Amino acid sequence: MSRRKHGQKRVMDPISITFTLIIILSLFVFNVLPLIKILVESFRDADGTSFSLMGYVRAFQYKQNREAIWHTLVSSTMASLLATLLGFIFAYCSCYLKMRLKKLFDFVALLPIISPPFAMSLSTILLFGNKGLISKTLLGIQNSNIYGFWGLLFAQTFSFFPMAYLALKGVLASIDPSIEEAARDMGTSRWKTFTKVTLPLALPGIGNAFLVVFIKCVADFGNPNFIGGDYLTMATQIYYQATGGYEMQRCCALAMLLLVMTLIIYLISQMLLTKRTFVTITGKATRERTPITEKHITIPLNVVCGAITALVLLMYFMIPYVSFTKVWGVNNTFTLDSYKYAWRVGDDALKDTLKLALITTPVTGLLSMLMSFLIVRKKSKVTGLMNTLGMMGMIIPGTILGFAYVLQFNSGLIVLTGSIILMVASCCSRYLPLGLSSGITSLRQIDPSIEESAADLGANSLKVFVKVTVPLIRSAFFGGLVYSFVRTMTSMSALIFFVSPKHQLLTTTIMRFVADGRYSAACAMGTMMVVVVLICIAGLYGIIGLFGVNRKEVKLL
Repeated sequence: MSRRKHGQKRVMDPISITFTLIIILSLFVFNVLPLIKILVESFRDADGTSFSLMGYVRAFQYKQNREAIWHTLVSSTMASLLATLLGFIFAYCSCYLKMRLKKLFDFVALLPIISPPFAMSLSTILLFGNKGLISKTLLGIQNSNIYGFWGLLFAQTFSFFPMAYLALKGVLASIDPSIEEAARDMGTSRWKTFTKVTLPLALPGIGNAFLVVFIKCVADFGNPNFIGGDYLTMATQIYYQATGGYEMQRCCALAMLLLVMTLIIYLISQMLLTKRTFVTITGKATRERTPITEKHITIPLNVVCGAITALVLLMYFMIPYVSFTKVWGVNNTFTLDSYKYAWRVGDDALKDTLKLALITTPVTGLLSMLMSFLIVRKKSKVTGLMNTLGMMGMIIPGTILGFAYVLQFNSGLIVLTGSIILMVASCCSRYLPLGLSSGITSLRQIDPSIEESAADLGANSLKVFVKVTVPLIRSAFFGGLVYSFVRTMTSMSALIFFVSPKHQLLTTTIMRFVADGRYSAACAMGTMMVVVVLICIAGLYGIIGLFGVNRKEVKLL
């Protein structure tokens, strides 16, 4: 037997070393250097030769920046609290109650993933704006102003609560029901069992879900840009200053403040995540939980979840509905003119976005699996650095990444401005972490002796990876492919900096339609985007089936 002894140090072969160095160099160029560029520019004075803290001083002196920082903190905190509350209610009902809406909950959680990042904002305008279906048509309210804090709060809450639901569903499902039943057997009421047993066990998971949603709200660009109005946030303020010719030092300083904010929140969430052993107790439930059937509990919660689900479905239904109207709010006659106009004006955007997604998807998928193999099977300080660099995309807000790329690659040794390479690199950077974490988790569950046997028979690292490792983790691999494709198709915050006559995007085209007041055309383009995404997902699932992977094993989140 040639199995390696436990604890024996893994020796990296030349092929592994080569790939490791190439990947780390690429990650350093596209993940680290752009951030260093922003950091340096935030201290560089206007003369270009001296350095000082005046950029940060002026960033706080500028009234709109101070307001943007305060607005970001307030709106993100409120939206995260509400989204986490709704997510917990839905997760609790899904895990604890006997109800018929559970499959519908998962469908609602899928909608934000396959739709544009500003879908909720657009739907909110269509329902509650000046020409809104509810505000004007049903309630007769004239000049309804949905823009600002309340509109943003509403849009972000309903955009991100499915994320909290998915996270908390896993937390609640992992609690051993015997602990709660032991409390019930001792005569404790349902309410006291919930407050004294269930809630404390789930608290670290709730805290982590809140912080994950908070990061999303802080980095959100689509919703504030569409419905924020004069209520500026840090993400939109950075974009406006970066594209409007404002003082670069001050803009970079504001970007660094946002980056530091998201980094601190991420580190706190990771600290909470390490406490999930306290939540799960044994790691998984010993048996299935007996659903709660008492009507005084199930009826109110069914009503609440049903009403929220109906509202969410109505909001997403508004987009295809409005796409068939002639001029929304003025002439709601059924017509296909909006689709004809959207295709005539936006066909290049659809083709360019699809091209970008088709390039990004295999690159991100293969890179994430190769990195997972090196990190887990060739464990060393170097591969640990690779893991850290690869996960950076999870922390960097899209607006900052796009801005950093423009600064870094607009001049110098590597000039990529206007190139599709920059767009692919930004998407890979942002969507690599999910595939990477899935690949690492899957590999750690597989006995390394399987791959070691192939190596002992003379296969090099590349052949072991292709012939043995990839087939073993194919579920994680295909899951990363689907996620990368979908997110690239609906991406906006980072890519908005790279849009030019040469490269168009669906999301920025929709944004332009809304800015021009062409809501029907915007909804038509949005509907076309969702249809294309669904068709491509179906195609990917068909390919996945040919490789013997159960589609239920492929997760989008």
